[in-house]
Amino acid sequence: MFAYELHRIQHADLVREAEAQRLAQEAARARSGHRESEGRVSAERNRFAPAA
Repeated sequence: MFAYELHRIQHADLVREAEAQRLAQEAARARSGHRESEGRVSAERNRFAPAA
């Protein structure tokens, strides 16, 4: 039982650490003006054939 509890504690620590790293990366992207969620818009209007 002790090993299981140690595993759960270590797992929780790793989850917290990953979340902290994720937040730090998001903050760095926000400071640099990088917007990951917004993709590039293509100017090609004839990319798809017209429907029949």
